[in-house]
Amino acid sequence: MERITPILLLLSGLCFGQSSDKYQVRTVAFYNVENLFDTKNDTLIFDDDRTPEGAYRWDASRFQQKIERITGVISAIGKEVTKNAPDIVGLCELENREVIQAMVSHPNLKDKNYGIVHFDSPDERGIDVALLYKKDVFIPDTFKKHRLLLFDEEGFINYTRDQLVVSGLLDGQRLFFMVNHWPSRSGGEARSRPNRIKAAELNKRILDSIRRFEPDARIISMGDFNDDPRDVSFKKVLKTKGKVQQLDSTSLFNPMEKLYKKGVGSLAYRDKWNLFDQFYMTANLVLDTKGKYHFWKAGVYAPKYLKNPSGRYKGYPFRTYVGTTYQGGYADHFPVYMYLIRKAVPVVSERRR
Repeated sequence: MERITPILLLLSGLCFGQSSDKYQVRTVAFYNVENLFDTKNDTLIFDDDRTPEGAYRWDASRFQQKIERITGVISAIGKEVTKNAPDIVGLCELENREVIQAMVSHPNLKDKNYGIVHFDSPDERGIDVALLYKKDVFIPDTFKKHRLLLFDEEGFINYTRDQLVVSGLLDGQRLFFMVNHWPSRSGGEARSRPNRIKAAELNKRILDSIRRFEPDARIISMGDFNDDPRDVSFKKVLKTKGKVQQLDSTSLFNPMEKLYKKGVGSLAYRDKWNLFDQFYMTANLVLDTKGKYHFWKAGVYAPKYLKNPSGRYKGYPFRTYVGTTYQGGYADHFPVYMYLIRKAVPVVSERRR
């Protein structure tokens, strides 16, 4: 098992004046892993195409390659700064706990000592969200799934992913993490928009409920929202703000908005980049910095090996499938990450007598 300690960084850029301070850093990541199914046919969900006999010819060798590639990516996120794999990882497009267990048991991640928080969602395709956490770093104390109720034009339930909420202690500091995979844009952005507005409304109810009992709760919501930072769900429903100077104590801050304005994306569709994979957080994670972990910066993890190497889609995410044609890549989304940082507490040793 790897030794888990928050790396100490010497960061003069975060300080006023000429002095430099040491900081402790933790990485939070999110990754849509693109249809990580096992190879067995589950008669309760629509996974028939993701079997050896199905349209995708999804067999054990392809599954194992997918696990190796995805876990390799996760192990590298944030490593340039922290020298470690992420401390908290949100995931979506997973079939069940078994595929998550295959991930954390793989040699790429086994020594990271990840715990799993996962519930089965009612999604028709059987895909779920989950949270990984380093057991030496984060101690969960509550976890709950919240059902998103959607109805089609005939009044029947349109089953989708639950929203996952996990609270606990990160190095002794209480934090809440929400993991999302909001309804897709199938049928067109405008036609499907009401479903994502309802997902945002559920997020807001969860946030309000937490803050009703813990007014100073520090909350990070992450996920594949299938919306960009400037869309209605964020700007009108959640009322997120993209600039620190706009924040007050009740605000929600979205650091991805600044990246989106610069043209940064986590996936591409029809020659257009979108930034569906995002974090947003309560303002106290930005404004309240004294002695506590707080937001430092966020980004899209897109090294060269995660990009399509050639052809019309050169530079796009190098995905596992295009249609039903096997590409052998990673996923159709780039992962995203953010750093939490706090000033290191000086260690005072007793003078020998």
